[in-house]
Amino acid sequence: MNPLKKIALSMLLLACMPLAAFAQKAPKGKDQLVTISTPLGEMRLILFDDTPKHKENFLKLAKSGFYDGTTFHRVVDGFMIQGGDPKSKQGNTMNIDYNVPAEILPKYKHQRGAVAAARLDDRVNPQRASSGSQFYIVENHNGTPQLDEAYTVFGQVVDGLEVIDKIASQPKDGRDRPLSDIKMTVKVEEVKKKKIAKKYDYDYSQND
Repeated sequence: MNPLKKIALSMLLLACMPLAAFAQKAPKGKDQLVTISTPLGEMRLILFDDTPKHKENFLKLAKSGFYDGTTFHRVVDGFMIQGGDPKSKQGNTMNIDYNVPAEILPKYKHQRGAVAAARLDDRVNPQRASSGSQFYIVENHNGTPQLDEAYTVFGQVVDGLEVIDKIASQPKDGRDRPLSDIKMTVKVEEVKKKKIAKKYDYDYSQND
């Protein structure tokens, strides 16, 4: 083979390598896509496989309808929005009287849209166990790094980040409770990871 043909072949192989690499990294299998619907819009999120206790617990509550009718009862503009308190649901008869063991992984940061579990203070909860139902979503566009490695981050909003901003900016009282209830309904659907990655531009490899 003459030198020019060798160079052309080498360039062709180099051009094909990124496509092959991408094909190898394409996520396989299915995942649970969670949709939180509110009067201010919808947020879609995925939950991490390597925080299995939190993922299983959240999905169990979501599928049972536990979260439907609860509110985002605490909102702090420039910080986060918090929900999942059964007491925020009128006529609620179900009480969450358990905690979820901490699954704090340093690789998961409190970036914008991170989903994390609320919990009691270290002084009464040195194990940093999470609330059985309450969660918060980071609204600050620069993240809240002061919370890293102190609370369990177990998911990420992949669509509807602007809805978090809308909720966080609502008028509230002195306890950071919105003056008008921001009720949620939560549904779970099984979707191919490949579809989620493509539609919401989500990189599953960051969870490896």
